[in-house]
Amino acid sequence: MVPLSHYLMFGAVLFFIGVIGVLTRRNAVIILMSIELMLNAVNITLISFGHFLHNVTGQIFAIFVIAVAAGEAAVGLAIIIEVFRGRKTLYVDEINIMRW
Repeated sequence: MVPLSHYLMFGAVLFFIGVIGVLTRRNAVIILMSIELMLNAVNITLISFGHFLHNVTGQIFAIFVIAVAAGEAAVGLAIIIEVFRGRKTLYVDEINIMRW
């Protein structure tokens, strides 16, 4: 049996990779993928705690996180498509919609 600490370390490493991706990348699609990676790291942690505690609550929360991630991906990609149609770029540094 794999100990809980291995799952938690794996989730922490995935979350850290996602944070680095959000902070260092300029492409909006890569940033959305990094956010999805962070949400999946949280899912791994929730499910591993649920399995360790012999409780289904972690799996139920993981399903809710998956639903939120699907909505975030759909809305985020729709926003990115609209911004690309107007600005012809996906780089976050070059998009200045909120400025006058």
